[in-house]
Amino acid sequence: MFMKLSAWVKPTKIKVPHHKNTLNSETVPMPVPNKVRIAMQQHIGAPCIPIVKEGDDVKVGQVIADSEAFVSAPIHSSVSGKIEKVLPSEIIIAADGKQMMDPSIAPPVIENDQDFVQAIKKSGLVGLGGAGFPTYIKLNFSEQDKGKIDTLLINAAECEPYITSDAREILESSYDVLDGIAAFSKHLKVKQAIIGIEDKNPTVIAQLEDILKKENERFKNISIKILPSQYPQGAEKILIESCTNRILPLGKLPSDIGIVVANVTTVATFARYLQTGIPLVARRVTVDGSAVSQPQNVLVPIGTSVKDIIEFCGGYKEEPVKILQGGPMMGTTIPTDEVTTAKRTNAILAFGKKEARQHEESDCIRCARCVDVCPMNLMPVSIDQSVRWNEMENLKTLDLAACIECGLCSFACPSNRHLVQHIRSGKAMLRDLAAKK
Repeated sequence: MFMKLSAWVKPTKIKVPHHKNTLNSETVPMPVPNKVRIAMQQHIGAPCIPIVKEGDDVKVGQVIADSEAFVSAPIHSSVSGKIEKVLPSEIIIAADGKQMMDPSIAPPVIENDQDFVQAIKKSGLVGLGGAGFPTYIKLNFSEQDKGKIDTLLINAAECEPYITSDAREILESSYDVLDGIAAFSKHLKVKQAIIGIEDKNPTVIAQLEDILKKENERFKNISIKILPSQYPQGAEKILIESCTNRILPLGKLPSDIGIVVANVTTVATFARYLQTGIPLVARRVTVDGSAVSQPQNVLVPIGTSVKDIIEFCGGYKEEPVKILQGGPMMGTTIPTDEVTTAKRTNAILAFGKKEARQHEESDCIRCARCVDVCPMNLMPVSIDQSVRWNEMENLKTLDLAACIECGLCSFACPSNRHLVQHIRSGKAMLRDLAAKK
């Protein structure tokens, strides 16, 4: 049995290379691809079920899949065209290139709080910072519970290396960001809204500060909290503590301590939905890495293949050895560039041989650096050992579910142990064990 350290190990943040190469790259819309493949698992929670059939004509913004499950969000077509194939896992649409909008699209009419929540659900909005949790659930409180919430916290930290999609959202759509925050604040009836943003983005901060100064009466409850550029500053628990000095206990939700957390692109996207009624059908994706010819920020229809996106960015300038969806710390390696983007895809990174080299593991030297840097106060070395030895009882006692997979343990390990990979394997083992009961 391993001792848990969650009661006394202090969370640590460290500096990682930024590589924000595309910060000054204005977002470019890519042409409509010939085909999109839209996955039915677009978010945390229950997958959606197709409600269209092969041969159907569809328009942009038309609902093509939905679910009656509570933790879910509808999925809309990102292109106009014809349904080519319907599978349990995905819907394939042959695009006609016309991008004709669904005729039912119109700005939502909101007369009360329930209308507001339903509008968020109908928009298909999920957390766009990477987690992908259906947004409407975060804002669906009873009046009694809503009265316990006093702070809306906007995550604009974007602490992952390379990714600049959130920063570009602020630079290109500042008023959408602030209008979205104002809409969320009004619904939640919060006293304050705080935008947490790292000090590595002075241009972004200055632009927001300028608008807030000029529009003081309009956005009077919104403030900016400038944070040191440390990883994982954008992790929910860390962000809450950095911006409010409140501690989020293990197993508790931010709402339990009076806070609702939302990603900056999420609130901006909802502001645009209020204006146009166009649901979540496209998103900005940072495309970067040593194997990419022309790194840039691209506006991409959901369901576009990574291959099509890379080709739009000039193709590969060297053979990609590793391709990631997301950042290098928390992103997921994909086996092929035929994989398609989802709602929560905020970056595609392709690396050549030099950057993608895999260091060979050596024996653990018990230095405890992985423990020192863990922001969730876990024992990665013990979890790693339990996974390797298939010790399920130990995994249950090590608070494995609390791991946010930030990658700091692997980053800090001098022995190059594959800690994050084994942590993910451990979570899968526990899920399989629970499913068998």
